[in-house]
Amino acid sequence: MGSDLPDGPIILFDGVCNLCSGFVQFVLPRDTEGQFRFASLQSDVGNELLAEHGLPTDELESVVLIEGEDCYVKSAAVIRIAERLGGVYRLLGPFRFLPRRLRDGVYDFVADRRYRWFGKKDQCAMPPADVDVSARFLE
Repeated sequence: MGSDLPDGPIILFDGVCNLCSGFVQFVLPRDTEGQFRFASLQSDVGNELLAEHGLPTDELESVVLIEGEDCYVKSAAVIRIAERLGGVYRLLGPFRFLPRRLRDGVYDFVADRRYRWFGKKDQCAMPPADVDVSARFLE
């Protein structure tokens, strides 16, 4: 499957989660170089990428960043995405030096409550109608 995918990092997100969809909407305008591609965890592409990288294809409650052979989950994914966005977002970079258990503990605290706090969609969010942006979403 990997050869069918475009070059560049791919962000996998929970397509029914309002917080996760909001994160994608946050990244899109700040990714001025258009480096990131997106796929929902629930999509065929998402499931194939998860399986390729040895991650569970069910019940995964995390943003995932795939960069070639490298795979980042939870807080590591968010920090790496922020570093790649550059600018002021690079300030999250030093948080990678905190113990993963602490970082992921905070991440899990929010993830466990995301539907209650931010809501949930009935189905996977569709990309915006903007042609330039919709091309960045993998089906």
